[in-house]
Parts: sequence; C-alpha cells; structure tokens
Amino acid sequence: MCGIVGSIGKNNTNEIVLDGLKELEYRGYDSAGIAFIDQGGIPNFFKQVGGVNNLVALLNINNKTPKANLSIGHTRWATHGEPSITNAHPQSNEAGTIFVVHNGIIENYKEIKQRLEKFGYHFKSETDTETIPNLIDYNLRKSKNFEDAFRLSLNELQGAFAIAVINAKEPNKLYAAKLGSPLVLGIAKTNYILASDPIALLKYTKEVIYLKDHEMVIVEKDKYSISNFLKLSSVTRKS
Repeated sequence: MCGIVGSIGKNNTNEIVLDGLKELEYRGYDSAGIAFIDQGGIPNFFKQVGGVNNLVALLNINNKTPKANLSIGHTRWATHGEPSITNAHPQSNEAGTIFVVHNGIIENYKEIKQRLEKFGYHFKSETDTETIPNLIDYNLRKSKNFEDAFRLSLNELQGAFAIAVINAKEPNKLYAAKLGSPLVLGIAKTNYILASDPIALLKYTKEVIYLKDHEMVIVEKDKYSISNFLKLSSVTRKS
C-alpha cells in the first residue's frame, strides 16, 4: 500500500501534492518523492528516505518548495526492494523524460523487464514500478504518440495498479489509470488533483470523481477526459 498524488493547474502544484502526501502518510512512510515540470518547462525530481517531512526538508534546502503547474508525488510502503532513494518513487525511464508514481503490484514486471533488457534498456532499482516508464518509452518509439503508448502499456500490465504519469515533452498533461487500486480525481477551482484517497483533496475540494477499474484519465489545466483503456471510446468534460 502506497499513496500517490498528482496535480495540474494554476496554483503551485508542488504545495498541493506535498499537502496531499502528508495526509496519505498512513499508506506508507518508508520513502517519499516528487517529480514536477517547473515554470521553465524543465523536469525535476526529488526523493528521500523516511517520511514526507524529510522530502519537504530536501526541497527547502534546494529552493524552498519550487513552483510548478504539473506535479506527481508518492509516499512508499516498500514491497519490491528495500527502502532507499534508488527504490523510492517517482521512477523514470533512462532518459529522465517519463516519470511514474504507482500504488499496487505489477505481477509480470520480471517478464517485462527481461524483454526490455533485450532491447537495450537498463534498470537501476529493484522495483516493479521502474518497468512502467520504460515500457511506455518503448511503446512510444513505435507509436510516436504518448496517449497511444500509455494505453498500450496499460494493456500489458498484469496485477493491481493506480498510476500517475508525467511526460516532460507534454508539460500540460497529467496521465493516470487504475485497476484494482483506488484512485480519485478532485475538481478544485484552480487545479485538478489525483489521489489514492479523497482525504488528500479535502483541503482544496469536495468535488470528487471515483475512477473505475480499467479507466484512464488525461487531465489538462481546463479539462479532462476519461476512457476505458481496453477500448477507444472516451468522454471529455470541462469543469
């Protein structure tokens, strides 16, 4: 069990994500991390062993909670791999352009990892999660479209997951999906917020959508679309 939070919008998403992680610390306190696209369009990530306060302290040392408009964060209860900075989330592809936070267990991660290694991919962590951004990267090379690559990758994963993803080359979109693990989308006045539990959103909104199994959501600053990743149909809504 882990906690994930993601946000996109006008207000500083790093503050929103850190607030949410503090509320979700009951879901895991072995390590915590955050990835974000800063206001200059540059991807950043910070990870720390221990509770969320350790992550906050690390951010304050670097830049007193830098401002961003797209962020994902994670508080971890270790399953695959010991508590360490390397095993902490977010996990990324080798190029450091795709970042993933994940709650759940990918049962076929060893098979995916072995297949990707044959194509030249290298892995740093002991986690099942690291296979996800690299699998998306692999599928992106074939499809050239991130949404298609994300959907293809979701259909290859076996097990339970709630996933939030950011792509440095699409700094105005937040991707997420669920199967067997909880994930909600909160609609606030200035931001959308994804989380494992509505408690992470209550400071900002009480308007919540509970995502269903096999649903993926693409969130932008002024709209979101929800679809079944097993199918091609989707519905786009505006707040």
